[in-house]
Amino acid sequence: MSNYKQKYDADGFVIIPGLIKPELFTELENACAVVVARTRAGDWPHRRVVGKQFPPYGDADPDSWGVQHVMHPDLGQPAFAKYYTSPEMRAAARELLGCEDKHLQMELFNLLINPTSHEFALSWHRDDVKAAAGEEEERDALSVWHYGVQWNAALYEDSSLFVVPGSHRVPRTPVQREQSNTTKVPEDPMAMSGAIQVSLKPGETVFYNNNILHCATYSPKRKRATLHASMGDTRGGATRARNILQHGLTWMQEVKFWGTLDDEGRKMLDRLANMQNASSGMLEYSLDG
Repeated sequence: MSNYKQKYDADGFVIIPGLIKPELFTELENACAVVVARTRAGDWPHRRVVGKQFPPYGDADPDSWGVQHVMHPDLGQPAFAKYYTSPEMRAAARELLGCEDKHLQMELFNLLINPTSHEFALSWHRDDVKAAAGEEEERDALSVWHYGVQWNAALYEDSSLFVVPGSHRVPRTPVQREQSNTTKVPEDPMAMSGAIQVSLKPGETVFYNNNILHCATYSPKRKRATLHASMGDTRGGATRARNILQHGLTWMQEVKFWGTLDDEGRKMLDRLANMQNASSGMLEYSLDG
């Protein structure tokens, strides 16, 4: 077991440098600039809206803290799929999941950005356990391995994420529960018992268990373009369906998207399609707020 895998299993997160080749880094910077500009201009409706922490995001505010579905062919930016299916990203996912290429399942790929005119934040949460869950419910949820890995890859310096190391394995303490049992955002994330701030340099990637206790801050004063994605492991069957399909991925079944992918990407997409078909009509949202 590698040091990265050991740290990921123990702490619930790990930072890995050097997964984006220099030439691809420039392509991604340019692609991000295009999709962010389109989103802010109102030309791309699939976005994370300031004032709404979790899906469905709606359209209540013109300011955005994220761009959804960056591999969508209508955005016309092939750098995103090239990065997502690259040997480097697949190798990192395989190592952390303990699986083979034949198990990798295509999932989410979005972009986290700075709002233009609002300070925004996410409450302390686990991605697939409701804030009001009792200790027994929480313990049961954390005992299940969901066969997936999630990551943030920074194109600019990024210190937006806060986590509680090791919290992916144990229920919240009474003090932690008091600070995370609603969708109220924290005035100071570091006031959470056990919290640390995750700081990324350009090109660094933090992989994290999506049920680690975490929150984030978004400031219009700091430029942000952070690649936010996940990959699954088909050995988990439909265990990832709720957390993934709530983001609206039916467009990925279209032929024009399939045509933008390389051979490995098409295999990963086929595995996602199998989960989508098996989970048809079972859409649920993981969190409220």
